[in-house]
Amino acid sequence: MVNESKAEKESEVDYVTLDTHVIAAAKTSPWVEEWTAYIGAVAGINHSKEYVQVLMNGTKLPKRIAEMLFPQFAEKYYWRE
Repeated sequence: MVNESKAEKESEVDYVTLDTHVIAAAKTSPWVEEWTAYIGAVAGINHSKEYVQVLMNGTKLPKRIAEMLFPQFAEKYYWRE
């Protein structure tokens, strides 16, 4: 997602289905060039909607694992500690 200014920039998000009921999801900050990733259990009905639950309530992944799952984020953004 590319926007005209940082004030209007939205978070970049992606998710990976690890199992029917397990999703890893990554998100950038809309204000600074950093990212983080989470893992969580979901109902397994609609992953394209359920990943939001993981971003809000999931367990933060260790940086090393997050970089393996989301190399596109690791290449462009700083890891949020």
